Amino acid sequence: MTSNTRVVVIGAGLAGVRLARRLGELGTPALLIGEEGHPPYNRVLLAEVLAGRYAPEVIALPAPAELVRARVTGIDRGRRSVVCADGTQIAYGTLVLATGSNPVLPPLRGLFTPDRVLPEGIHAFRTLDDCLGLSKAVRPGVRAVVIGGGLLGVSAARALAVRGAQVVLAQQSERLMERQLDPGASALVLRHLRDLGVEVHTECRVRDVRCVGGAVRSVELADGYALDADLVVLACGVRPRVGLAEAAGLAVRKGVLVDDALRTSDPRVHAIGDCAQHDGNVYGLAAPALEQADVLAESLAGNTAARYTGTRSLTRLTLTGPDSPFDLAAFGETDPLPGDDVVQLADATRGTYRKVVVRDDRLVGGVLVGELGTVGALARAWEGAEPLPDEGPLLHLLTNDGGS
Repeated sequence: MTSNTRVVVIGAGLAGVRLARRLGELGTPALLIGEEGHPPYNRVLLAEVLAGRYAPEVIALPAPAELVRARVTGIDRGRRSVVCADGTQIAYGTLVLATGSNPVLPPLRGLFTPDRVLPEGIHAFRTLDDCLGLSKAVRPGVRAVVIGGGLLGVSAARALAVRGAQVVLAQQSERLMERQLDPGASALVLRHLRDLGVEVHTECRVRDVRCVGGAVRSVELADGYALDADLVVLACGVRPRVGLAEAAGLAVRKGVLVDDALRTSDPRVHAIGDCAQHDGNVYGLAAPALEQADVLAESLAGNTAARYTGTRSLTRLTLTGPDSPFDLAAFGETDPLPGDDVVQLADATRGTYRKVVVRDDRLVGGVLVGELGTVGALARAWEGAEPLPDEGPLLHLLTNDGGS
């Protein structure tokens, strides 16, 4: 393939690997550029590696034929080439940004050393290197503080507890996973973590970290209370990685702006995955990234009708404890508006919870904890956005375990 027709993909995460593989299958090979030293891997499963459930090689992704390990430092749109840190220039006909996102590092006193690196014992939790560093440091009895109680923070706290650490989770909001879960489901997640020995503080703001000799020793809360810490995990969310796009003059808001063809403001440059913003949405989830990769592969392989119109994405999480797994799923709007119909079933003994929200005879959201046999039928009803049957649909959907 000559350079003026080559598809070059920056980023070897889920989106970039999926796109390169699909293009290869469709007869349009792509060159994938990844900066991490490891083979491409499934970032979604990092918590399972930290928990010791999977070895790192288990979460590896099938690498495409053409994979270059390099850090891209610039894009020359005039010459249609990307510039790498070692000075190498790689020509492209079509460029795809699949640069993902960076962890948000909170503005805490003491978080960085004078030369702007994290002190010993303080870890982000975004890459396989982060995960391996944590795995090496964790041991039974180690005191770990997880800052952030969203999906990533809950997963990290559970994994560290399974490894025998004494874990404290500090969450600034009033409940865990508040973006995905309603109060009832969040309370069950809280109970699960506490059953594993995790100490959870909600409505709790961290003020600073204290280090001695370049290593973390404690985390201080806004109320002055100090938590002893040998390890600190920063799970405060992610931010789209848009530096290359901004420096190249592409249109950027929260993410790199793309249209339904996943084109940026330069028609020869596309963006997919965590770094892309489509129709106001930066998803930051695996399912939309994979769907975008599939659509773009079809488009670049010659299907001019291929369009991305958004993803109705379901969040699913399995927390593996010492006794049995704890499953949850959430989708759509879990907090009802005035006039919505809500059906809710809860069993405190079994630790199960099911709730759906219906608006104008359409399923607009739901959350399930434990025994997820109904999730398949509910997800199909929600994704289809079709009117529900007239007779008793809600209770049937919540209690029918078929179709998962």
